[in-house]
Amino acid sequence: MSSLRFLTGITPSGTPHLGNYVGSIRPSVAASFRTDVQSFYFLADYHALIKTEEPARVQRSTLEIAASWLAAGLDPERVTFYRQSDVPEIPELTWLLTCVTGKGVLNRAHAYKAAVDKNTAANQDPDADVSAGLFMYPVLMGADILMFNAHKVPVGRDQVQHIEMARDMGNSFNHRYGEHFVLPEAVIDDAVALLPGLDGRKMSKSYDNHIPMFAPREQLRKSIAAIVTDSRAPGEPKDTEGSALFQIYQAFASAEETEALRQAYAEGIAWGEAKQILFERVDREIAPMREAYMGYINHPDKVEAILQGGAAKARAISAPFMTQLRHAVGLRKLSAQASTAKSSKAAKAGAPSFKQYREKDGQFYFKLVDASGDLLLQSPGFGHPKDAAASMAQLRSDGFAAWSAAHGGGQLPQGATLEALQAALSSLAEA
Repeated sequence: MSSLRFLTGITPSGTPHLGNYVGSIRPSVAASFRTDVQSFYFLADYHALIKTEEPARVQRSTLEIAASWLAAGLDPERVTFYRQSDVPEIPELTWLLTCVTGKGVLNRAHAYKAAVDKNTAANQDPDADVSAGLFMYPVLMGADILMFNAHKVPVGRDQVQHIEMARDMGNSFNHRYGEHFVLPEAVIDDAVALLPGLDGRKMSKSYDNHIPMFAPREQLRKSIAAIVTDSRAPGEPKDTEGSALFQIYQAFASAEETEALRQAYAEGIAWGEAKQILFERVDREIAPMREAYMGYINHPDKVEAILQGGAAKARAISAPFMTQLRHAVGLRKLSAQASTAKSSKAAKAGAPSFKQYREKDGQFYFKLVDASGDLLLQSPGFGHPKDAAASMAQLRSDGFAAWSAAHGGGQLPQGATLEALQAALSSLAEA
């Protein structure tokens, strides 16, 4: 399995609509079939608590969102698909990151600043109705990402700040306690369509202009019939520019189909006929998924079993990693305190260790040496010290085989053995 990790979170705060499908679900499901990445998809139900105080809605939306992704083709055998609240190491990591994150960093979070600005404009207390959850959720998001050492996180441009904050948290922790976290990078796909709603604005439940993703066939027809168009009569040429109807069609149709409708616009197609064409094209893609979706909705036990299976896969990674992190910050068994104190100097002198340095070629390198100073592993060169640090963290967390595959089949130095290297890595994990 590839060591390159992609992670995507979905907040269960409502019923998915066509805008969610085109902008997130469809491209993410397509990406999940890549063989060169290890993909993590999770239902961010802890985040949902910030947005809603209705327990039944959180539960229902969790089912609807999970069913939507599964119906759209997400294969839980190929990916790790889990519910955030089923991985207790995530909130624990949130606290560890809270302790290394400056309040000033969180003061600059977009959502918090927007709430403060709104209150200030209304001559209210700046923090009126601002929960600690809203203020702290960037740390929870950082824990979501860093828990699985995700390398890439697909997000919209409005979410880039959160990835930068996760990098800051990981870097702060690494600086204090050693290299444990890979620093994530945001992946922005500007080619992903932003679907307009019935009124031409961005499709959103908050605007009440959305088309539910799995609406029954006749409800879908009525929703599409409600799309706002101009007053041009049949036979009058119509503009595709700014036409919500045309943009929605374009998001579902092939290039040839799109060009055919463009020509029909120029020839004065009637709006009723254009809406019928859109309805048929959308329903053709959604109908098979609708049937699968209703199968999951009517059998929530199946969805629960899938999520529990995904949680087991996720915790196979998070539980041992959290043990490592707890030890790193000093949350250790007291029975080991005396021997640790007596042998700390000897351990430092006799333990395997990483050495980082820069060569005359300007590249950054690291090497792993054993207690005697013998070379166990030599890294390739990196253009930036952060890249070298990330590679070192990957070696510690994923092991030599995954690290070697990621770096073109790295070779052991002459005289070094794989057994000695693995023993050294295990020793470092336990230190």
